[in-house]
This record gives sequence, C-alpha cells and structure tokens, in this order.
Amino acid sequence: MAATSAAVADQYDYDIIKKFTVMALVWAVVGMFVGVYIASQLAWPFLNFDSPYISFGRFRPVHTGAVIFGFGGSALFATSYYVVQRTCQTRLFAPGLATFTFWGWQAVIVLAALSYVTGYSQGREYAEMEWPIDLLILFVWVAYMAVFIGP
Repeated sequence: MAATSAAVADQYDYDIIKKFTVMALVWAVVGMFVGVYIASQLAWPFLNFDSPYISFGRFRPVHTGAVIFGFGGSALFATSYYVVQRTCQTRLFAPGLATFTFWGWQAVIVLAALSYVTGYSQGREYAEMEWPIDLLILFVWVAYMAVFIGP
C-alpha cells in the first residue's frame, strides 16, 4: 500500500499546487486585512495618517486586487493544476512553465499593489492595472494555456 501511495505522489506534480494554495491563503489574509483597514478609515479618518499612500482611494484597489486576483486567481491556478493532472492521469506538461505561471502571477499581484499605492492606475473598476502589468498577465496566461495544450 505504501509503494502505491509513493508511486502516485511521484506521478503528479503537487509542488506547484502547494505553492499556489499557500499563496491563495496569504493573499486572502492580506486582502482581508487591507479591507478591514480601509473600512476602519471610513469610521476613523485619522487612520490614514495624512499619507496619500495609505488613503482609502489608493488602498481600495489593493484590497480588491489581493482578494480577487491574489486569492481567487491563485486558488484557480491550484485547483486547475490539481484537477487536470488527476482527470488526465498524467503530470503537467512543462513544469517550468507552470513554475513561471506561479512566479509571474505573484509578481502581477505585488506590482499591481505597488502601482496602486503610488497612484498609478487606469482608473477602471477591477481593471486598474497599468499596461506593463497587463502584458505580464498576458504572458502568464499564455504560459498557463501552454501547460494545458502541450503534447
């Protein structure tokens, strides 16, 4: 029985799933903390400490981006990488590309948050990221597609 369990563990790439799962939890905590902080600013405006970098207007997209893209996106990647391996009964094609999707996606979330607090955004609801970050998203999603379409 132990040999069968070890063979299954070797058959699938669980490392990338674990990474995305951990980061989904991290982004959930970060996003929800920022949400509580900006909600507190509505009740107690002095909590922005007269700093434009941590004001409600700049932190609100950090909150939504961390929860939607950080938590939700990372959970989507983890789930899809798990499901495709189990349903197809094979390892992921190009594990290096899967690793790129992990690091690229985390970079997207961090760069977006940094651009929001420094005042750079497109000003569109849930699509505030500047175009260089949009290009990184494109590369990550094309790599994500290649992991699934590969031979």
